[in-house]
Amino acid sequence: MDQVVIVGGDSKPMDEGVGSTTSGATSGATSGATSSTSGPSRGGKGGPTKPAAAKKKSSEAAKRKSSTGVKRKSGTPAAKRKSGTPAAAKPKKARKKARFGAGPGYTIQEGEDMLLLISNTGHQDHLAWRPLKKKKKTAATKKTTSSGKGKLKNHAQRKKRKPAAAKPRVNLGAPTLRERSNGVAEENPLRAPKDLDHRWGQSLPEEVLVSIFQMIVVQDGAIPFLCRVSRVCRLWNTAAASPGLWRSVSMGFCWITPSKTQTPRTEEKIKNTIGWLASDRFSQLREFTLNHWKKNVDYAVKVVSQSCPQLASLNLSYCTGVTGQAFLSLAENSPSLQSINMQYSEYQVEGLAQLLKTNGGKIRKFLFTHGSRNDMLLAALSRGCCPDLEFLEINWNVQKGGFCELPIHIQALQHGCPKLKTFRLLNVVLGRKTIRNAEVSALGFPLLEELCMATSSSCPTSDRDLWDLLLASPKLRVLDLRGCFYISAPGLAALPCEELECLFWGQYFNSKCNSWPPPARKDLQKLTEKWSRSMRELDLANQLFSEEDLELALGHLARAPDPDTLRSLNLSGTRISAPALRLIIQQSTALSYLNVTSCRNLPRGHKRVHRGHEEISQLLVALQ
Repeated sequence: MDQVVIVGGDSKPMDEGVGSTTSGATSGATSGATSSTSGPSRGGKGGPTKPAAAKKKSSEAAKRKSSTGVKRKSGTPAAKRKSGTPAAAKPKKARKKARFGAGPGYTIQEGEDMLLLISNTGHQDHLAWRPLKKKKKTAATKKTTSSGKGKLKNHAQRKKRKPAAAKPRVNLGAPTLRERSNGVAEENPLRAPKDLDHRWGQSLPEEVLVSIFQMIVVQDGAIPFLCRVSRVCRLWNTAAASPGLWRSVSMGFCWITPSKTQTPRTEEKIKNTIGWLASDRFSQLREFTLNHWKKNVDYAVKVVSQSCPQLASLNLSYCTGVTGQAFLSLAENSPSLQSINMQYSEYQVEGLAQLLKTNGGKIRKFLFTHGSRNDMLLAALSRGCCPDLEFLEINWNVQKGGFCELPIHIQALQHGCPKLKTFRLLNVVLGRKTIRNAEVSALGFPLLEELCMATSSSCPTSDRDLWDLLLASPKLRVLDLRGCFYISAPGLAALPCEELECLFWGQYFNSKCNSWPPPARKDLQKLTEKWSRSMRELDLANQLFSEEDLELALGHLARAPDPDTLRSLNLSGTRISAPALRLIIQQSTALSYLNVTSCRNLPRGHKRVHRGHEEISQLLVALQ
């Protein structure tokens, strides 16, 4: 309600825009205003005026109003005048420090294959960390005048907040108690309160956190996962720095863009990062991989070789600019190096050949892409620089088209690598090479278990070439001859291996790539009869065997002593008939993959890939 002063018979508001106050302040202000009224007095053209006594009393009333805390509108002249004495500055309250528990109420012991968490039932002093609850700011009571101009904050009328009751602290070391309605206490299951849910990552034991990180590292790799989680908190940083998590590291182009126009500042950052990782994280590094790096490859190899004495495997795929200095650093600082992968990379061949000569006695695995100057590497292998070599893979860049011919003396390679177990030639055809004034006996590969001679187009590899390689290989388990169009079934049956498990003999090239007449296909039953007891995977895609040959061959597999041996069968593009297919499905109970696409002798709707026992059983019902 507006305050009104009666002067000279006229009535007008005392101060426009001033809102009403509470009852106590209003009564005081009103009494001061009404006591200042006097008789009528006029003067000049301005209309009625106040006498001096009335002006004095009204100013005293205004002072009393200002002492009550009433604020005037900023636009009025009265609001511009400062009233009262300035309030004393309040001292700042010191922040309360967070309270942390003394430690977890359990003990961790590492078993043979698990982590044991043993609860300390007598440990009652552990207090979980509980964040302090911030006080909510309450807005002051706001009231407006009848004209809607201005707002007032009444500090005297603010409601006093009741102090919040302190919540009981949670003891994670022992079960808490809760009260029943009858006053009897009972045990409550161990559980964290809701306000601690967001702190679960900081309350985990470090050993458990390291085990969780290990599972992710095995699946996704150490980088960039460990670099990201180390920035979460101190506990995660400590767990991510565990040396056991950094034993296998792969840095690809997804981590550093392989740009050829990197600025000097970017290159310096890359070098600093690699140097820090090598000195602070790679103390137990055993496998190191760089993929698609165009720069700083030499620096990375040098730093890793100098900081990682346990380095056993180095993979530099699709990299460029590897010089002899990097291989020299490996020869001097990596005595445990056993595996080298240089596929699709540009490197100095002389430096790599020198590394094979100096440290070749410990090399077990070697992979490279055949090039114009790689004869030096084959010569080093043939001279016996790597006598303990067990895995050798030589491939050819398919983007260049077709296949390449590898000039090599087979007998010399067998003499230089007598312990070879896996020999892979991908889009590479062996070319005969003679060595003058050299008498090398045909030793063969007595420990060979896998031979791969797959090509994407038809190659002229013959039975004689296959016999030269597998002359003395009775332990052969896997034979991949995809694209070898001129190898015959009798030639395969004459091999010395008796327990072949996987035979991949499919033809996946275009018919236009074949410039030689196709050979006659027959006597397939000789293969299945010889290896029916051990054959687990058989690929005969697009082979031109007759319907009778296929029926006899699958009959030998169906009559195998163990029906659970055959697991995968690829008959795509063949002339297999429905009765022969039904027989092999009925007898092979472990068959989980069957490819019968483009088989013209089968009914429509079933010429596709069947995966799993359920789909194969449905095919059997349809064929019946």
